[in-house]
Amino acid sequence: MPDLKAPLYTSSGAEKGTVDLNPEIFGIEPNKAVMHQVVVAQLAARRSGTATVKTRAQVRGGGRKPWRQKGLGRARHGSIRSPQWVGGGVVHGPQARDYSQRTPKKMKRLAVRSALSARASEGAVKVIDQFDWDTPKTKLATALLAELGATGKALVVLGGRDVAAERSFRNLPDVVLLQSGQINTYDVLWSDMVLFSHDALAKASGESFDVTEGDFVKEDESGRGDGGIIAADSAADDERGAS
Repeated sequence: MPDLKAPLYTSSGAEKGTVDLNPEIFGIEPNKAVMHQVVVAQLAARRSGTATVKTRAQVRGGGRKPWRQKGLGRARHGSIRSPQWVGGGVVHGPQARDYSQRTPKKMKRLAVRSALSARASEGAVKVIDQFDWDTPKTKLATALLAELGATGKALVVLGGRDVAAERSFRNLPDVVLLQSGQINTYDVLWSDMVLFSHDALAKASGESFDVTEGDFVKEDESGRGDGGIIAADSAADDERGAS
């Protein structure tokens, strides 16, 4: 694989050099079909699925026939809860359901790597050496994005200790903040630029941590996850080879 590099900047936006990108994460051939399937699953999992109406069997009352069958010159009815009555049941209305889809972890990993590789091939992956801001200020974040030429939507991936940077970016409307373990396909494809801190890039590249079950975005009790994270398969392959 060819050497992949991303520009390295200081927290003020001055270019400092370049940093190597892991070709297993940022240099693969993007799989559009898998990315599409994972994004559809992510958006489906965000749906609440709580819209519901009552059918004629669920509406209270209507057990008695409103009037006798014949002799009154009126249309025959068996219940005031039938759909043609005001206050009656609804025919073919929405019912509560779970829209979430099961997405294998390997598919999530491939989709995230494909999305990051697509952004890297466009030169849209940039790295900040260190956020040395003493106090959180939104104007510092705005000035940094302006220096980097980020005119559209930006995904900022931070390390766990970048508290000042997180508070500086969080008020900007076109910026999404994530930790390295929360990177998902939809947010990468949504953004026009992916901005990593140096620590976050090291974690995302699998250079400073071992992939374990705890590194994955866990699903909630309803089974609705919100996508996958970056996870290199090399650790798992080494374990299988050793066994």
